[in-house]
Amino acid sequence: QVQLAESGGGSVQAGGSLRLSCAASGAASAIYWMGWFRQAPGKEREAVAVISTAGQTTYADSAKGRFTISRDNVKNTVSLEMNNLKPEDTAMYTCMADRTYIDWARGRGYRGPGTQVAVSS
Repeated sequence: QVQLAESGGGSVQAGGSLRLSCAASGAASAIYWMGWFRQAPGKEREAVAVISTAGQTTYADSAKGRFTISRDNVKNTVSLEMNNLKPEDTAMYTCMADRTYIDWARGRGYRGPGTQVAVSS
């Protein structure tokens, strides 16, 4: 089993920055891919960024150039540095992990409870 716990959400004004963190515990083979999904009220869930244990990364177009995902394989943590935040970034951000990229992208793997990000204009 894998357990994920997020931290670092909050409220910020447009143009500000936040750093989200996710700590994973459990079988290492199950958390090769770790990353973040987000969902705003009334909108579909969106994959924001993901990173493998080898450091491969993928970003949503909305995140490119503003967000940076990083990972500590020893501590089994992943972080999302979010800069130049916009009101449209407001959402519940959920850390998710899975064995393969395809499974991760489907959003059906291990997930944390989520952390709220609110960006005001």
